[in-house]
Amino acid sequence: MIRRVLTELLRDKRTLALMFAAPLLILTLMYFLFQGANNINADIAVQSVDADLVSAMKIDGLHIHEVNGTAADDNTEAHARKVIRDNDYAGFLSQSDDSLTLTLAGADQSQSGLILQSLKTAQTKLSAKAASATIASQAAALKQLQSTVAELTTQLQAIRAASQAQSSAGTDAQAPSSQQTAGAAPSSVTVKYLYGSEDSTFFDTLVPIMMGFVIFFFVFLISGIGLLHERTTGTLNRLLATPIRKREIIFGYLVGYGIVAIVQTAVVVGYTLVVFKTQILGSLWNVVLLNLMIAGAALTLGLLVSSFAATEFQMMQFIPIIVIPQIFFSGIIPVESMPGWLQAVAHAMPLYWGSRGMSDVVEKGADLVQIAPNLGVLLAFILVFLGLNLVVMRKYRRV
Repeated sequence: MIRRVLTELLRDKRTLALMFAAPLLILTLMYFLFQGANNINADIAVQSVDADLVSAMKIDGLHIHEVNGTAADDNTEAHARKVIRDNDYAGFLSQSDDSLTLTLAGADQSQSGLILQSLKTAQTKLSAKAASATIASQAAALKQLQSTVAELTTQLQAIRAASQAQSSAGTDAQAPSSQQTAGAAPSSVTVKYLYGSEDSTFFDTLVPIMMGFVIFFFVFLISGIGLLHERTTGTLNRLLATPIRKREIIFGYLVGYGIVAIVQTAVVVGYTLVVFKTQILGSLWNVVLLNLMIAGAALTLGLLVSSFAATEFQMMQFIPIIVIPQIFFSGIIPVESMPGWLQAVAHAMPLYWGSRGMSDVVEKGADLVQIAPNLGVLLAFILVFLGLNLVVMRKYRRV
């Protein structure tokens, strides 16, 4: 039995490649992906904010953009939201008198955390600077007071002159107190969120991505194994022996499994809305449309891949090299932090475009026009996979 098992494995080159090459491929991919995972970058707009505070906020990864206008005229919540959405900023900070208002996009918890950390650090720096200035001014006042007391001791005979000197000393001692708050950070900070809240977790950021991945994975698996089963049981050969055209077979599978994909999409989207209480800033119909396009790409890709598998086990072998990389490039790891060549690879993944569009609709309120490029790329993937399916189907036609 041991010899039989080993012999079969040695004859199955695809299984050997899966066991030894695929794990190395995935580990190598993860190495390059996580190389830049800690390089968090965030853009924030500031308006009418004290220059000292803005300077103190500058840390690695945080890009600060000055916005023209005054807080009294333009700094409304609607204005902050517009600036964030138009420029794809992670936050908007404004100042009115001694109070700050910070509006966070909330789409990426790591970016929000970077902004909050920089603001807190800046306030700490300015508070320490103000405290140091206060101590210095008080020391100067104490020195002045000691000098005045020494002078009063030598002029005890002149009570009137001593009284005037004491009055002058009181004025000098109080003068530095006006500098106590100079350079101090604004004490009041109001934080608002465009998407989510302060209780949002990293899972809230992943929900739009995971919706697309779950649909992609199961539609790919079920459609691929379904067509493979037709081949292994001989059903496909019997169909091809009839006058039915190969494109009718392909479209039949597409429509049949497409109906199942529509139901699955409705169930997944409804579940996330009801159970996870996911907040959707954009249109729900755009979310459904994107998920259907993701399902269409998975369906056509699953049918195509199944043509190269002889058994269900071989179909499962394609998952580590086709499906798993999709999740890496779907947005769980920010694509912008990846090396340039990996960003190019990400653009060749259908799930990248689907998840990116999903995040834009859910977290940024993108409309149909804004996600049109994502839909167009997904449609292109579907058409390419469909054309390849028609070409591959020819090899099964018995003449």
